[in-house]
Parts: sequence; C-alpha cells; structure tokens
Amino acid sequence: MQIMTNMAGSVWKILVEVGDTVEEGQDVIILESMKMEIPISADMKGQVKEIKINEGDFVDDGDVLIELM
Repeated sequence: MQIMTNMAGSVWKILVEVGDTVEEGQDVIILESMKMEIPISADMKGQVKEIKINEGDFVDDGDVLIELM
C-alpha cells in the first residue's frame, strides 16, 4: 500500500516515522507549493513500512511518499 502525492511541491514536514500506525484521513506529510502548506493524508489505515522522501525534497504528482504494510 502506498501514499502518493497528487501535486508537485517541496516536502516541508514529515509527520510520521517508520513503525507508526496511521489512520485513514490522518495527515502524514506537509507539502509546500506556491507558498502554501498542503497536507497529504493517508487514504487507508496501516503501519509505516518505509518513508521514501526526505524533508526538503521536491516531489511530482504521482510520486510515492510512504509505503504502508
């Protein structure tokens, strides 16, 4: 299971760590785009297996941010 971005932007803040359990609808990443902060939410419940990006990285629409198990 993957959490992907639906827009391009810079990763401003990562709100979870590997091993954390996330609930559906929980904010997991904050992107910055055009000087706005945009939260990215989990669309399913799961445990964070891998975080594929770092704070400060630039991501494009469709990039995988987090792997859940």
